[in-house]
Amino acid sequence: MRILVVEDDLRIAKPLAEDLRHQQHIVDLAEDGVRGWEYARSQVYDLMLLDVMLPRLDGIELCRRLRQDGCTAQILMLTARDTIADKVVGLDAGADDYLVKPFDLDELAARIRALSRRSPEIRSSILTYGDLHVNPATCQVFYGNTPFSLTPKEYVILDYFLRHPQEVITKSVLIDKLWEFDRLSGEETVKTHLTNLRRKLKDLGYKINPIETIYGMGYRLRVLT
Repeated sequence: MRILVVEDDLRIAKPLAEDLRHQQHIVDLAEDGVRGWEYARSQVYDLMLLDVMLPRLDGIELCRRLRQDGCTAQILMLTARDTIADKVVGLDAGADDYLVKPFDLDELAARIRALSRRSPEIRSSILTYGDLHVNPATCQVFYGNTPFSLTPKEYVILDYFLRHPQEVITKSVLIDKLWEFDRLSGEETVKTHLTNLRRKLKDLGYKINPIETIYGMGYRLRVLT
């Protein structure tokens, strides 16, 4: 999933973002509400984690603006306020869930999995390509019944191709969809990750690599025959 974290306390935000990246998610981090609003207007997110007490624009108002703007991402509020009244305000503003600080990262991961099951756009059904299977709920990849190891970037590239099997995908699209705003990469970096992914797929025994080059345009998942 692509996740936006809007949190001004970097002691919480940075470890949280790194933990989510370790789970194979693409994560953008904004340190105030206005920046979070700008990120949300320029990118499509599956999930947003919003702190309530934010500089410049608080999380409740940000959530309300996002919903009024037509945002359909799942929104989970993060806050130290734990009264029923506070929770009601957040949920009425359009939040889907509410987690009180301090929280355990394992609990947050479970909440994210639960939210993903609510949305038909990001529901964790198994993605299949021949004997290759990807489970988005656990970010596990199998070839037959054998686990298949990928780096985080290789995983998100494969996941994206499996979700868009008929599309020609350019390097610029991969950069836009799969790299965080603060970790933008050039086309050569994308090419390197693609080369490594293709090599690993070839090592599985594919005679023709599943990711074909459409010269002058980009890449596409090869149709199995």
